[in-house]
Amino acid sequence: MTQDELKTLVGQAALQHVPEGEIIGVGTGSTVNKFIEALATIKDSIRGAVSSSVASTERLQALGIEVFDANSVDSLGVYVDGADEIDDRGYMVKGGGAALTREKIVAALAKRFVCIVDESKCVSQLGRFPLPVEVIPMAASRISHQFDAMGAHAVLREVDGQPLVTDNGQHILDVHGLQIQDPLAFEQQVNQWPGVVTVGVFALQRAHVALIGTASGVKTKTY
Repeated sequence: MTQDELKTLVGQAALQHVPEGEIIGVGTGSTVNKFIEALATIKDSIRGAVSSSVASTERLQALGIEVFDANSVDSLGVYVDGADEIDDRGYMVKGGGAALTREKIVAALAKRFVCIVDESKCVSQLGRFPLPVEVIPMAASRISHQFDAMGAHAVLREVDGQPLVTDNGQHILDVHGLQIQDPLAFEQQVNQWPGVVTVGVFALQRAHVALIGTASGVKTKTY
């Protein structure tokens, strides 16, 4: 089974976790795009969605799903999103698609976080995938030096030779060489550094359920 087929599989499986008649949170990325396609088949059973990126908002609206501003809702029944890595405790690294800050905001609104991934994203310890950190541009160099002091290496994410600009108007550092043994403490530590908007460790907003696409079908893990 190809990776694309695994993504389709978990995207469809996530429909079982969508509460009827509620507004739901929708993440960003190639796996979530499969979920959005599946969600369109039951769009009349939900009120709409809060989206974590401009790209997902446009995709949802194109399929006739109403998108609400996050400030207009008190809570969400569920948040469905992918991950770049997920460990055995439901802690994740996210931000490969540069939407980590809005993803964390939407996750914080949701009663449950359902993570949809293929089995290649499952790790015993976070850090294999370069950690995305959204930063205010003037702080990028200083924050890079702080990661250097930890024995890691931060690289400014670029597109066509220019710094990538997020939906929030900020930049992204991708940090290589980390071994994140205590994701909760690490997230809290880095979030305190001046100039950090969001670190891509999702420990405070960890997954409650993971739907993992495997060659033998979808495996469900609860945390």
